[in-house]
Amino acid sequence: MSKVRVKRKGQVTLPLELRSKLGIEEGAILEIEAKDGEIVLKPLLPLEAGQSVGEEEHRRIIEELEDLRRRWR
Repeated sequence: MSKVRVKRKGQVTLPLELRSKLGIEEGAILEIEAKDGEIVLKPLLPLEAGQSVGEEEHRRIIEELEDLRRRWR
């Protein structure tokens, strides 16, 4: 088990061993949820070129991007 420090903006660095083991590279998208008092991160598979998402997923992605934009201003 590894330990990480939470930085000022809530950022943590995932240990190299875990990133390598799970194939998580720079720019990867992780799904995050609170479950039974724990934080669970799940790597999402990247979309293939030309692959589309449904309308609901598209709306969720746009909302997430807008939220990120507001927080980083």
